[in-house]
This record gives sequence, C-alpha cells and structure tokens, in this order.
Amino acid sequence: MKFKAMTAMAALLAAPMVFAGGADDDVLTINEDLEMVTKTAAPAHMADDVDEIISGWHFRSDETQALQMDDFDNPGMIFVDQALDMWNAAEGSEGKACADCHGDAEESMAGVAATYPKWNDGAEEVRTLQMQVNDCRENRMGAKPFKYDAGAAVSMEAMITSYSRGMPVNVAIDGPAAAMWEQGKEMYYTRTGQLELSCANCHEQNYGNFIRADHLSQGQINGFPAYRLKNAKLNGVHSRFKGCVRDTRAETYSPGSADFIALELYVKSRANGLSVEGPSVRN
Repeated sequence: MKFKAMTAMAALLAAPMVFAGGADDDVLTINEDLEMVTKTAAPAHMADDVDEIISGWHFRSDETQALQMDDFDNPGMIFVDQALDMWNAAEGSEGKACADCHGDAEESMAGVAATYPKWNDGAEEVRTLQMQVNDCRENRMGAKPFKYDAGAAVSMEAMITSYSRGMPVNVAIDGPAAAMWEQGKEMYYTRTGQLELSCANCHEQNYGNFIRADHLSQGQINGFPAYRLKNAKLNGVHSRFKGCVRDTRAETYSPGSADFIALELYVKSRANGLSVEGPSVRN
C-alpha cells in the first residue's frame, strides 16, 4: 500500500497537474514602510525556464503573510534579538566580540546577505554566510564554530540577513564560482530517490498547484532563514533542502556539505532580483 501511494505521488508530479491556485497579487510591505520586490522578471540564466520569479510569500495564506509584515508579529525577529546579544558578547581566546571588528551590525552588515553564497579568494572556495561567520569565530575570535544550520548559527544568519531586507538578491555565478554553480544546477534538475523527483518537478513545473493540501511555491530562498509554523522555529536553508531530499525517499546530504553549498548557490541565484526577506514566515 505504501509503495503504491509513493508511485501515485511520483506519477502525479511527473505529469502536468490540474491548476489549483497560484501566487496572489498582494504587496509585501514590512512595518508599513519597507516595500519588497516579490515578483520580477527572471534572471537571464533562467530565461528558458520561467518568465517571472515569485517569492514564496505569495503562496501563503493571508494570516501567514500578515505575520511577516510587522516585526512585532514576526516570530523570527525573536532570534534576531538573540543574535544581537551574541554580536556584542566577547568570546573565545581573543576575548573579542563581532562588534569589535565590525561595529554596529545594522550599518556594517547592510547588503551582505544579498550576495551570499559567494567565492572567497583567500580560501579559494564558495562560502555561505554561515561559513563566513564561523571563519571569523575560529580565526579572529578564537571561539568554537557554530554547528551548521542549528540554533545560534541560524539566529546569527537571520540577524545579518535582516539588515539586507528590501535589497535585491545579487549572487555572482561566473568566475571561479561557476563550477560549483553548475554542480548545483545539475542537482536541481536531477531526479532522485524512490519517487524519482527533482527540485524542478515541484518548484518549476508545478508551482501554484496543491500538494498535501498546501500550495507549491517556486522554492525561492530569498526569505531564508525562515520561521516555519510547522515546527515553530527558525530554519536554515540546508535543513529545508534536507527535508525536500528526504521527501523524495532519497539518501540526503548533511547541512554544510559541499553538495548543499552548491545547491544553495544555484537556488539563491534563481532569486536574483527579488528582495531579501529573511527572516520570513512560512508554513
């Protein structure tokens, strides 16, 4: 019975689905002041796939959307406040805080999250924002690195990201980052697991349709870290990737792995032009 159910789900997603809804036409404005770009023309590298890119905010209920429109209602902002305390707290063998090098987070971190993941010349690798934070902790503060995509790491990423809200995602995909971007793209379009599904099957071919009584979005990650009502906590994007891969009944990767770094680079680039929203609120 279980195998039949999985086979039926795979067949349903592999074929065109009956249109069940889609993105609404609401406008996302934070604190009645900061208007977000939540729909825009697809970046050039996606021109053959979709015409318009759409934030996941448009696929949520009115009640969920409203939570993100006011920082007092957005539960993700609690974690931003916690990270601000960490930002100013001295740690490690050097007795330094983030603020000792970077000063006021609101000023120094403005625009940073919009460009990550990005190539780091010194390390000769693509780094996510969490990787960069851990590099500072280990090599400048003499402190232990945060566990990837857990607790403090996601809170710190959310705090840094919050100071880029409203700015356009602008992830570079050329130069030395191109090889990892291509790896991420291949992962996005490769069918995996017992259900033989790819990211594209859901988020490119069937967005706006229902699955498990909820709308599929385009899978844009401009809103991460995201507070999910489902698990009542702030979630990093690698944890969401892990859940998606698990749902295809495939052996998944670990948060912080090279595979998920490549996938994050590619998927984030699909949002180039949308506003940074994190921390967002999602189902």
